[in-house]
Amino acid sequence: MDGILPLWKNKGMTSHDCVFKVRKILGTKKVGHTGTLDPEVEGVLPICIGEATKIVPYLTDTTKTYRATATLGISTDTEDQTGAIQNQVNVETEISSESINSILQEFCGEITQQVPLYSAVKVKGKKLYEYARANEPVERPFRQVEIHNIRFLSSRYDKVEKKQSIELEVTCSKGTYVRTLCVDIGEKLGFPSHMSHLVRIATGNLSEQDTYTLEQVQEHLDSNQSVPLLSINKVLTHLDELEIDEKTKEKVLHGQKLPLPSTMPDTTFFRVTYHDQIVAIYQIHDNKKEIKPARVFRFNERK
Repeated sequence: MDGILPLWKNKGMTSHDCVFKVRKILGTKKVGHTGTLDPEVEGVLPICIGEATKIVPYLTDTTKTYRATATLGISTDTEDQTGAIQNQVNVETEISSESINSILQEFCGEITQQVPLYSAVKVKGKKLYEYARANEPVERPFRQVEIHNIRFLSSRYDKVEKKQSIELEVTCSKGTYVRTLCVDIGEKLGFPSHMSHLVRIATGNLSEQDTYTLEQVQEHLDSNQSVPLLSINKVLTHLDELEIDEKTKEKVLHGQKLPLPSTMPDTTFFRVTYHDQIVAIYQIHDNKKEIKPARVFRFNERK
């Protein structure tokens, strides 16, 4: 069984929980996920099975699209709804959609984020959240990330509690902290804020419409239907393609280096395919004169 299960992760489950349950449902050990989703976050979580576990790093690096809600007027120590309140002020008057949209556009492109204190990033061999729990001071690192697109969806002003919620959609690079983005947006608007809701609606070329829940996968098996797996080639379309002939295919399957093609793909890694089926992932050799295999797939791939 080789392929990618486009899973919709429900709230309350860790990404590891999903891997464990898929192993149990499908009766196979070779299972891996492609990017952690916090337990309180639901959304698209591609699960790689069999030979597809070889492509986990190439899916982890893909862009992600989220639907998030930033709540103005309240900040928390975790930057999301799970944390303790740090600061609270009244939003006395509703901020206009025009003002919000104008501020959002300032975050398009490459931006700098400071890694949240409650995160698994290590500083001097220790995770940041361990410093937080021990109440120890630590210098949090900064990261360059890219916001490919940010879109204002809606806004709701609560006259009673004097706070305002902003719903937005953001497509971003690997390593982007959406909760930090919500905090930074609030700061630009002049208020403490936190991320009160988050859903991942796409990763790479897989969207919410492509996914199945664990319950639906089980239903497929119970009704003797095939497991809804996607081929490796289908989910790696963000990598450029290099088509080969049958003679070259045999060399690729044996892990041989090949001469540098006259026309090279633009991506660092690229798909090597034969009759629309993936055979390997290659990259340019250090000598710049050849290409070498990064991953070779040994199976009869589903179409």
